[in-house]
Amino acid sequence: MHFAVYAQAHGAKLLTDLACHVQGFVEHWISDRQARSPDKPVRPALAKEIRNPIDQMLRLALPGYVGRRRSRKAHPFVDQAPGFFGYLREERGLRLRSVHIYEYCLHNLQTYLQSINVTHLSELSPAILSAFVTSRGQQWSKCAVTQLCSALRVFLRYLHRERLTGRDLSSSIDAPKRYCLAELPRSISWKEVQRMLEVVDRRTPLGKRDYAILLLLVTYGLRSREIAALALDDLDWERERLRVPERKAGHSTAYPLSPLVGDAILNYLKHGRPKTTERHLFCRVIAPYGPYDASAVSHRATYYLRKAGVKVARAGSHTLRHTCVQRLVDAHFSLKTIGDYVGHGSPDSTMIYSKINVEALREVAQGNGEEVL
Repeated sequence: MHFAVYAQAHGAKLLTDLACHVQGFVEHWISDRQARSPDKPVRPALAKEIRNPIDQMLRLALPGYVGRRRSRKAHPFVDQAPGFFGYLREERGLRLRSVHIYEYCLHNLQTYLQSINVTHLSELSPAILSAFVTSRGQQWSKCAVTQLCSALRVFLRYLHRERLTGRDLSSSIDAPKRYCLAELPRSISWKEVQRMLEVVDRRTPLGKRDYAILLLLVTYGLRSREIAALALDDLDWERERLRVPERKAGHSTAYPLSPLVGDAILNYLKHGRPKTTERHLFCRVIAPYGPYDASAVSHRATYYLRKAGVKVARAGSHTLRHTCVQRLVDAHFSLKTIGDYVGHGSPDSTMIYSKINVEALREVAQGNGEEVL
């Protein structure tokens, strides 16, 4: 509203006149803030905070308006290995999310090489690569370093195949040891799940959408990406079925539609979902009404877990997925059945849940194993 008043006062009569007044309004707002509080320094991020909502509004109102949208970085090493990311997508068939992981890892390598004045990939050596992995190992988790090492091996094999390096350096990358079944799944109790669901304000469109998402997470153990991909066509109301396409294991799954989940989705569709031609099931509640993405699904799960005061390491959508599996283990389903239910590609992925009953395992360790078994 302040921008509208400013633009009109400075001669704007049409929508197309607004774009040329954005920078002037930002400077006017900052100078006005300085005049009102001369002793208080202006935050560096203030200009960005003022500009962002105006840019978002003008992108909707003015076809072709871009504003100061955050520019995407070029692919790392695009000048020396221009075909690598095409190789990942076309030859290896990686999903976009996996390609982004490679981008992140190689951007880190590129920054490290620049810091030690290594300008060409032909200068790479086992010592340089070992020093790079060691430096990241001091800041990243074991899981992240393992992903880094995997991405580096693929990249180095590609460089050798394309004769961009004299020898294959992939064998010089040593990933940290990660022991099978060394960690516990980060699940929560069912009482904590109920407490989380109770803090959702289901009177609002936002609450109706989020409540349906949380029920899908904890009832079917879906991944955030799978929920974001759900479409209106995946709901079979006549047969009371929910279809989950494109699972991580490369197949689709059809679930019986739980009455509780079905009611929550129906309530969202009738009273919470915006009027849009978008076919994705879950959409943003404010314009533009685009589809809800995977990271947003995980962030909403994190928000409600924290709002409910549930303490768990790395709270997110996977916390509720683990909780779903825990309930199936407690109900004495076989690990094969559980793996099929939640869409595990390998039985090894389900094995970690075999030790989820920590109290029983503690009794075994204390010498009461025969009674427990």
